[in-house]
Amino acid sequence: MASAEPSVRYRIGVDENGLGPRLGPMVVTAVLSRVTDAGWPVAGRAPRGALARRLGDSKQLVSYGDASLGEAWARALVARGCGRTRAAASTVDELLHAVSLDDRAALRALCPGHVEEQCWSAEGEAFTAPDDLLCAIDRDLDKLAAKGVEIVAVRSVLLCAKQMNDGVRAGKNRFVLDLHAMERLVLELGGLAGAEVFAVCGKVGGFGKYGSAFGPLAGRLHLVLEESRARSAYHFPGLGEIAFVRDSDASDLCVAMASMVGKYVREAMMERVARHYQRAIPDLRGASGYHDPVTSAFIAATRLVRRERAIPDDCFERRSAAGDAPAERVGP
Repeated sequence: MASAEPSVRYRIGVDENGLGPRLGPMVVTAVLSRVTDAGWPVAGRAPRGALARRLGDSKQLVSYGDASLGEAWARALVARGCGRTRAAASTVDELLHAVSLDDRAALRALCPGHVEEQCWSAEGEAFTAPDDLLCAIDRDLDKLAAKGVEIVAVRSVLLCAKQMNDGVRAGKNRFVLDLHAMERLVLELGGLAGAEVFAVCGKVGGFGKYGSAFGPLAGRLHLVLEESRARSAYHFPGLGEIAFVRDSDASDLCVAMASMVGKYVREAMMERVARHYQRAIPDLRGASGYHDPVTSAFIAATRLVRRERAIPDDCFERRSAAGDAPAERVGP
């Protein structure tokens, strides 16, 4: 008598990178996994053993100027057919577009022609991850599959400075834009799964109650399962369960993987901005884009070039929004 096929469920991990910087995009990334009953506990906990050295909190493992580990995860996943485009990526530009939820035209839709090069020029970029690291991550993915956790897809939403600034003018702060990107990704990957999913998302700001802030999910029937500081969960008939969990990148394997890929995408995009101005300004030091003295110096040093090239401020630096915080919290 033939043995029965193991039952499978679909699990999504979602996280953001670059919520609060002054420069560069906010990137929200999701990873879809096909998980057996035996693999469910593995997917729902922090990576262990040797894997934990390569997969965990991206803020600890990937940094500006050293994004090789995030690059390796993105390349390994795309090589396995997890990207929007099925072929392996041979360049950084191909890799960025392979993991992006949106196609090339959509990504550039808001770019004035004379500004496009700032974010989309591939000049001077190259992969940096060594072959042995790529091989190690490929083995990691094989071992996860053997334990019942098969990664099926990875997608990132890129929100550039212009989109973030337009959001501010429309009354949508960065937390709301983050949430709506997460919703888009869950809907997209849920469609790819073709079944109800269990999605774990990083907590968005200080939100405790999400219902009134939903965008793509607004108007959908849903059941509130839990709403607290640490975890808020909802069930959507036909889509599945979505849980927003505090520090989930440190406690959920798929969220950690999404965070690693997203961190790489953000760093690669920020490096493009830096290289664009370094070609015009000798000895200009690159910048992370965060709130630090090096970034402040980068902004000041590029001001004249940006003025000469008529680069709109909205396409370069993010505005801060008054009251840029979740409108509804739990507790005092």
